[in-house]
Amino acid sequence: MAELLRARGWSVEDLGADGPDPVDYPDVAGRVARAVSAGRAVAGVLSCGTGIGMSIAANKIPGVRAALVVDAHAARMSRLHNDANVLVVASTVSRPLLEEILDAFLETPFEGGRHQRRVEKITHLEQGGGDRT
Repeated sequence: MAELLRARGWSVEDLGADGPDPVDYPDVAGRVARAVSAGRAVAGVLSCGTGIGMSIAANKIPGVRAALVVDAHAARMSRLHNDANVLVVASTVSRPLLEEILDAFLETPFEGGRHQRRVEKITHLEQGGGDRT
């Protein structure tokens, strides 16, 4: 995945597995999510078997909005409406589809407007707050 991002002109810090040995996905998700949360990265990209565990782990880090997506439409909407800052994809996604997903995620800006209020409500929940209507 790093080579696809670099080919698109993105600077990449690979925080994933660095060899063939199994790794625990929460460790990788935590490293990437903390880099995004701290502002050391503008976005993160994660991948594992289904992507579910990575999504759950990354979303435990304050300020992270990790979106598990299955197609370019979902990637685009995760940015437009949710200001997702971590993209998560299953490792079973084909390379052509992965390229479409990456392009949609990386090229789509947050729309703001009514969605800003909703993202602020997500942040409020993350900080332990109750319903805000």
